[in-house]
Amino acid sequence: MDSMVSYVLLLLNILMLVSGQAFFKLGLEKIGGVTLATAWKALFSPTIIIGLFLYVVATLIWFVVLSRLPLSIAYPIQSLAYVLGIFLAVLMFHESVSPMKWIGAIIIVIGVLFIAVDK
Repeated sequence: MDSMVSYVLLLLNILMLVSGQAFFKLGLEKIGGVTLATAWKALFSPTIIIGLFLYVVATLIWFVVLSRLPLSIAYPIQSLAYVLGIFLAVLMFHESVSPMKWIGAIIIVIGVLFIAVDK
């Protein structure tokens, strides 16, 4: 049961990282990107602050995950955040993703499956 909780926390960590990136992207779109002139504006953007908060909480959860799971398992599984990020880019930001990127995402998932089922 404790192992299951660890994996649920890892999933929560991944979701919070991806959500944080979404808030960063939304905030940056609102202010028109970051330049020297807009850097302070970015730091005080409520949307970006939400993203930062999600990252802080995700990091605290990551500490718990690292105390419960081997790094050689937890860290590769966390790479699923990249795959979810691609889905987020398509669904939320209407970005186009090339077939090569989809193949890369599939390779990441296959790699995670190899790591997850290795005993």
